[in-house]
Amino acid sequence: MFALQIMMMALRGLQANLLRSLLATLGVIIGVGAVISAMSILEGAQRDMIERFESLGSETITVIPNVAKSGGRAVGMAETLILEDADWIADPRNCPSIKAVAPEVSGFDVIKYFSRNSEVSILGTNEDYAPMFNYRVAQGRFLTRDDIASHQKVAVLGYQVALDLFGKAEAVGHTIRLKGASFRVIGVMEKKGNIGFRTVDSQVIIPITTAQSRLFGIKYISSISAQAAETKLVDQAIDEIKGELRRRHDIRFRSGQEDDFRVFSQEEQRRQIGEIVFLFQVVLYSIALISLVVGGIGIMNIMLVSVTERTREIGVRMAVGARRGDILLQFLIEAGTVSLLGGAFGVGCGFAFNNLLEETTQIIETYTPAQALVWALSMAIGIGILSGLYPAYKASRLDPVEALRYE
Repeated sequence: MFALQIMMMALRGLQANLLRSLLATLGVIIGVGAVISAMSILEGAQRDMIERFESLGSETITVIPNVAKSGGRAVGMAETLILEDADWIADPRNCPSIKAVAPEVSGFDVIKYFSRNSEVSILGTNEDYAPMFNYRVAQGRFLTRDDIASHQKVAVLGYQVALDLFGKAEAVGHTIRLKGASFRVIGVMEKKGNIGFRTVDSQVIIPITTAQSRLFGIKYISSISAQAAETKLVDQAIDEIKGELRRRHDIRFRSGQEDDFRVFSQEEQRRQIGEIVFLFQVVLYSIALISLVVGGIGIMNIMLVSVTERTREIGVRMAVGARRGDILLQFLIEAGTVSLLGGAFGVGCGFAFNNLLEETTQIIETYTPAQALVWALSMAIGIGILSGLYPAYKASRLDPVEALRYE
């Protein structure tokens, strides 16, 4: 009951000095809002990344070229992987733990169909790509081994690409143009969304041999996706890939030669993403904490002013029997109440900012876990109580006689 009465007194004090109280709690409002927004953005990004990794499958292994260096500095990706490397890994005599391999090259261009056009990503790959990622054909068929071997100019459209060019009409059998070359549409994929970090609904899939020779004019490939026969064989498959590529690329460890490629499992990539998210958490939470500390200083100032303004009131309370501990508790509860109200406004500002961010970007998705609200409000109350310690102590140490004389 005593604590409730003190909270009501604090609220009346806030109402009497509304502008001053608002300015004092501004730092807490900004800090809590920043905490809520930071946690929501990072949590949403983490969930999105986990979903993307799950779409790749736990058996998927990625091989990419190592970073090319010039003068000790990174200058891009080395052109060290070729199509024959992927064929070698796919041979069960070389890598028995691998059941499927999909080499990839990629680029961007505008796809055209008469007067209609659409900006798309182009993926050159082989027949294993769709089954590896559980990506099904909605119309027509997918690439075949014969398409790859004979450098056929055929294309499989992503769901959105087909919709942009043909609407609801049949796309299979029509001819589209990519980089000035004509391609016959042999299939349309189902609506999928994302596979890993690639938006597959807006891509066009063509034979990798055609992409290399007729579109991009290159001999290297950008990456290799491999699928282990079982989840428990992923580590063994990685060792097999590394061993075979080292032999093919004539890499000798004894002479200190580094690999010209990198191999990742999904678990390794998750761990790396987790480390990046942790770094962002440290930076964003540090900024939010600074705002809360500034808010705490503001609350300390308003409480010191309140102690000065209410010196006579404090003297009266002590004269009628209030103990020093009661006065200390009174001002601590008032400081906590002020900070709690600032925290509540901060939570509202955080949610409003999250909604604005989602609507304006149409890319960022936020998610606010319940523990984020508890943590942010608890931190706000804690900052308020810590900020009110000195003013409360000062109030409790006032001499009753001198306080009653204060004008």
